[in-house]
Amino acid sequence: MTQPLVLDIRDLTVEFRQGRRTPPLRAVDGVSLSIAAGETVGLVGESGSGKSTIGRAVLGLNAVHSGQVHFEGADITRARPRVRRGLSARLQVVFQDPYSSLNPARTIGQTLAEPLLVHRKHDQRHTGARITQMLERVGMPPDTAARYPGQFSGGQRQRIAIARALMLEPSLVICDEPVSALDLSIQAQVMNLLAELQSDLSLSYLFIAHDLPVVRHLSHRIVVLYRGQVMESGPSQTVYADPVHPYTRALLEAVPEPDPRVQRARTAARGTADSTGAPAVGGCVFAHRCPYAIDKCHSERPLLRPVPGGGGSGSAAARSAACHRAAELAAAEGATVPTTPTVSSVSAVSRVSRVKEATCSESE
Repeated sequence: MTQPLVLDIRDLTVEFRQGRRTPPLRAVDGVSLSIAAGETVGLVGESGSGKSTIGRAVLGLNAVHSGQVHFEGADITRARPRVRRGLSARLQVVFQDPYSSLNPARTIGQTLAEPLLVHRKHDQRHTGARITQMLERVGMPPDTAARYPGQFSGGQRQRIAIARALMLEPSLVICDEPVSALDLSIQAQVMNLLAELQSDLSLSYLFIAHDLPVVRHLSHRIVVLYRGQVMESGPSQTVYADPVHPYTRALLEAVPEPDPRVQRARTAARGTADSTGAPAVGGCVFAHRCPYAIDKCHSERPLLRPVPGGGGSGSAAARSAACHRAAELAAAEGATVPTTPTVSSVSAVSRVSRVKEATCSESE
């Protein structure tokens, strides 16, 4: 049985004015995605790809230029402030920076009590009990309520921010890079906490991050963004293990490799296309950086279409990519796909060959 949609975004476009004589900046360009009850959808992409802008548009913090945002069946695209206040009981957010998301002049108890006072008008006894309950759920001691944010570490503050987001039992939480400012060991703890809370409370997450391995850990599906457009989407394990779009492959190749020889080979092969120019108007926004770009890529914007035999688990309809050569790349399965015949690509191939020869010599 199909789960009901908690969030449904259709053709979302967000623009920012840059002055009277400068055209507006299109930060999000025709993005569509949906989140079912109890599901996590990961938004991944490099800085400036429009991930946080989408989250802020859902929250009403950024104005929508065109498109629609539906939450629990209701159109909230241009909801009025009074409606937005009511929505905050079901729609919450965990921000990136745990040091600035909590008011340093208020105790943790005062911060956690505010949503209850605004929405449910609980008395002091019920409010205190709920605060203690949520602090225990996120692994914080009860005496946390009487202390100030400056007395806690970054990981502890993020746990408190999660507790604040869950005070009103929301159905959807937007996690805007909630672990990127934390140490690796603390990242794992917070990620495991989010997964545990989702299982226990049937939460839905829109999880925003720039690190694909981090998104993969928690997400059921992944949406890859570049310059405000969806490049690829599909089941998280499939997208991570067998990416189709060249940009998704580039993101994975940017993850550091512990083996220095493999890292050297990967570094030598990177940058096989000219990335100094701007994207062609009307074409694929990634064409100027893509080693597989052809003339059509520079003149015609590819639509997000299902990938035939999209590699791995899931139906073809569950896997989509905005690439003119997606079917060719998906069918290659490790075979060589012709790249753009440029001087830079030829030199990169020769560098890889030299690295492989040196690696073989070292092993001998």
